[in-house]
Amino acid sequence: MRISTFAGMLVTLVPAWGMAQAPVLPSGLGSSSPQQTPPDETATPSLPAGLDGGEQDKEQAPALPTGLDGSAEASREDDDPTSGGRWLDNVTGFWDLRAGSRLQDDPAQDEAFVLGEARLQLSRTWYTDAATTTVTGDFLYDPVAEEQEVDLETGQGWFDLREANVLLRPLDAVDAKIGRQVLTWGVGDLVFLNDLFPKDFVSFFNGRDVEYLKAPSDAVRVSLFGDAANLDLVYTPRFDPDRFITGERLSWFNPVEGRVTGDDAVISPAVPGDWFNDDEIAARLYRNAGAFELAAYAYNGFWKDPMGMAVSGELFFPALSVYGTSLRGPGAGGIVSAEFAYYDSREDRAGDDPRLPNSQWRTLVGFERELLPEFTAGVQYYTEITDDFGALRDALPQSADAGDRIRHTLTLRLTKLAMNQRLTLSAFNFWSPSADDGHLRFTAGYKVTDDWLVEAGVNAFYGPDETSFFGQLKDNTNAFVAVRRGF
Repeated sequence: MRISTFAGMLVTLVPAWGMAQAPVLPSGLGSSSPQQTPPDETATPSLPAGLDGGEQDKEQAPALPTGLDGSAEASREDDDPTSGGRWLDNVTGFWDLRAGSRLQDDPAQDEAFVLGEARLQLSRTWYTDAATTTVTGDFLYDPVAEEQEVDLETGQGWFDLREANVLLRPLDAVDAKIGRQVLTWGVGDLVFLNDLFPKDFVSFFNGRDVEYLKAPSDAVRVSLFGDAANLDLVYTPRFDPDRFITGERLSWFNPVEGRVTGDDAVISPAVPGDWFNDDEIAARLYRNAGAFELAAYAYNGFWKDPMGMAVSGELFFPALSVYGTSLRGPGAGGIVSAEFAYYDSREDRAGDDPRLPNSQWRTLVGFERELLPEFTAGVQYYTEITDDFGALRDALPQSADAGDRIRHTLTLRLTKLAMNQRLTLSAFNFWSPSADDGHLRFTAGYKVTDDWLVEAGVNAFYGPDETSFFGQLKDNTNAFVAVRRGF
């Protein structure tokens, strides 16, 4: 893929960025665009970005550690490796002990446990006049894992590198973050349309903390800030796929085998891996319009999961482009949101190859509100519409099921804080009325002290059809417990 190819996707997004003339946004968005903060398992509705000191504002002007006066001398002294105790004082992280087990027999798995790990995360940030450098790594021991060798792409092994990046500010209106980083945008709560950065659904489904749903990217992110709008450009020189289900730990419907498989048939798809050829480019143009956030998005790369099947039966990642918009702001006493995306499956634009994913229209509307003091509810309605369903149906054998042209999903989040906000009860349910399947994630977390947290939860999957999105996972229903000590 050439950068010049992607440039054409941005022509309508950035005709004159940051100048007197406002950028031309897609029809229906007027002259502004949004900013998104990552979803939080326990958060009450937040103010629109720009009004609450959101993530983008923090990146624009990084804060110095407590106790520093901003002088170059203080920064150099604090970051001097010979200063011993001071260096250690600025290391943050946590210990996390966590175990999860299936609540029923799974004939496709030999192991009842889906999770059993001891994790130590260490994070350190260095501040200088020229740059801000951050390194975050997780050391872990997990006897449930079948592979202990380190693989930074899949997160397997005894070490996972979460962050290793340098933040530069060459100009007042320009930030550049280079290296491994966790990226996110869009307005969905655990539903992702225009966020094509890698996810780790294995971690989410087996009981790890929700922060591990977001997998790291090896990328360059350039942020441009202007009076008319702001622009984020992310270049990933080598494709970063999702950390997808392979059969290890979790069972799933394997299209190659035509049945639900687990560790008896672990898949190993062909992942695009050529530097600067199998690359990805993503863009977000955004700003606030009053109290509302508006954004336009573009992406060029690959499907994040192995959605294609070669004639040989090998699974692979077909080419993909995505174009979308989003809106988020106050309404009806809460926060309303909407997001749209068109998934252009570039290798099957005719829609008549059943071994390739069809193009799709994806939409999401949501509403979140505090119903009672310290009790918040959020609902979302999500649809996936197959673009060329007729062509797909005609290309399949008569005995094959093409599924539904429109897949509907409703989500409900309930969050209750109690005992002086030390106890957090959270329930999040996905339910598809078209497939009659779903996933309920319930967690209860109690802060014993400011440093100690205990947590328990359940991941329940249901559905009568083993080929549906959540129905295939029903034998993975599990309960988990955790103890965490932060420092």
